[in-house]
Amino acid sequence: QVQLVKSGGDLVQPGGSLRLSCVVSGFSLDYYAAGWFRQAPGKEREFVAAISWSGGSTYYADSVKGRFTISRENAKNTVYLEMNSLKPEDTAVYYCAARIAYYSGSYFTAYREYDYWGQGTQVTVSS
Repeated sequence: QVQLVKSGGDLVQPGGSLRLSCVVSGFSLDYYAAGWFRQAPGKEREFVAAISWSGGSTYYADSVKGRFTISRENAKNTVYLEMNSLKPEDTAVYYCAARIAYYSGSYFTAYREYDYWGQGTQVTVSS
C-alpha cells in the first residue's frame, strides 16, 4: 500500500512551499524506483520527478526544474517531493508511484512504467 501524506496544507499562496511525503507499507522501497506525477482538471497525468532506488539519480520535468526536489529515505520507506516557489499552474492532484528497478541508477518518467500508486492529494496554489 502506498500512502500519500501532505505537509503544509491544502491551499498555498503563489511563491509558497509545500512538502509531500509518500509512505510505503507492505513492501520495502529498497530496489524500487519512485516518481511523482500530477494531473490538473481536464488534463492528462504528467510526469513531475523521478528518483532511482539508490537515490543517486534524479530527473525532473522542465516545468519544475530548479523549484522541486525529489528525495528518499529508504530506512523510513518514504519518498519526498519538496515544492518551492509554487505557481498557480502547479495546481493539480499529485500522485507518487513506485516500481522495482534492477539497476541502482534507473529512473522512469512514463506513468505506464509504474506498478504501485498512491491515492493522490490535491495541491492548490492560489492567492
